[in-house]
Amino acid sequence: MTRLPTARKKRANGVESRQRILDATVEIAGERGYEGTSIAAVSAKCGLPASSIYWHFKDKDDLIAAVIERSFEAWVKTVELPADRTGTPLEQATAMAVNVARSLTDAPDFLRLGLMIALERRPTEPRGRTVFLRVRDVSLRRVEEVVRNLFPDLDEEAVVTLTAYAVASADGLFAHREMHGDAVDLVALFQLHAQLVFDAASRLAEGSKR
Repeated sequence: MTRLPTARKKRANGVESRQRILDATVEIAGERGYEGTSIAAVSAKCGLPASSIYWHFKDKDDLIAAVIERSFEAWVKTVELPADRTGTPLEQATAMAVNVARSLTDAPDFLRLGLMIALERRPTEPRGRTVFLRVRDVSLRRVEEVVRNLFPDLDEEAVVTLTAYAVASADGLFAHREMHGDAVDLVALFQLHAQLVFDAASRLAEGSKR
């Protein structure tokens, strides 16, 4: 039987340990928030010693930042129009909104933890907040790109305004579900949201032609 080289085994074990740590952090942070999350609590949850956690991450803030980055990488892939680009612009926008809603339902860590940290003010800004604001800017640019593709007649000011409205409203819908739980159909809300944003964009486009 062929045995994997020791270096490859160590690398695989390291990747697995890192994912276990991040998964445990998601659970702890979701239950206790940023302040209630600690290396000790994460260690107890994932079953790995604190020394293993510190081998991968400098401190709690570095750990939270890594959770946000991992979740964002999965989430941002949904912020794009369907690859086949079939259907009306409204249908395409609605399909994207549904994908975003499902992503936030399945993997809400990026937005949940990010908003939690972003809304708090501290003398020293946590790295997690810096990371969230940075990746948040990436998502805003992605939404702007979608708006430009769907509404080529909009001027730049209208694109920026519509994007800010769309993202801020999506934050509110997500927060509403976080407060009220599974009784809230996030997909249905995002479908309605897509319709309202589309109607607003159509009116702005008409206005720019006058």
